[in-house]
Amino acid sequence: MRAISGLWRWRRNPLRRGTDLAEAWAALLALLLILVLGPVIGAVTGHAAQGALQRSVREQQDSRRQVTATVIRTLERSPLDADPEATAGRSPRTRVVADWTAPDGTTHHGTVMAGLQMPHRGDHFRLWTDLHGQIAARPLDSATATTHAVLAGTGAALLTAGLTEGVRRLAVWRMVRRRYARWDQAWDRAGPDWGRTGTGS
Repeated sequence: MRAISGLWRWRRNPLRRGTDLAEAWAALLALLLILVLGPVIGAVTGHAAQGALQRSVREQQDSRRQVTATVIRTLERSPLDADPEATAGRSPRTRVVADWTAPDGTTHHGTVMAGLQMPHRGDHFRLWTDLHGQIAARPLDSATATTHAVLAGTGAALLTAGLTEGVRRLAVWRMVRRRYARWDQAWDRAGPDWGRTGTGS
C-alpha cells in the first residue's frame, strides 16, 4: 500500500528513481488484478463447480436407493475399523452380516456397516445401495454440493490473489537486485578515489 500511495509522491520528486515508480505501478496493477480478476475467477470457478456438483447430486439420487436390511449375525469389531461417522457425533456403527433386497428385486447377502448400537439377529436397518443392490455411499445432497462449490470459488479467488502477489513480489525482488547491482558498479567506479579532495578534477 505504501508503494501505491507513493505513486503521487514520486511523480515529480527529484529523488525518485525509475524503480520507485515501477514498484508503485506494479503494486497498483497487482491490487487491481486482485480486486477485479480474483472475484471473476472465483465466480466462474464456483459456477462451474456448482453445475458439475448438482449434476452429480441428480445422478447419485437417481442411481441410489435406501433399502431395508436384516441382521443375520454380528461380527467382531476389528481395532482397525475406524468409522469417521462415529467420531462426528453420529450413532455408532457395527459390522454385521445382513440380507437385503435390491430395488431391482434381487436378494443380496454380505458384510455391511449397520447403524445399530447393539444389533441382534432379525434387527432391521436402512442401507444405501445402487439399483442392482451393491453397497453405495449416501448420495450427495444439494446443500453440501453448494457448500463445496462456494469453497471451490473462494479457493480459486484466494489462489489468484496469492499468485498475483507472488508475481508482484518476484518483480520487485528483481528490481531491487538490479538496483543493488548498479550501486555496486557505481561504488566500484568511485571506490579508488572515494573521499579524496579534488576527485575527478
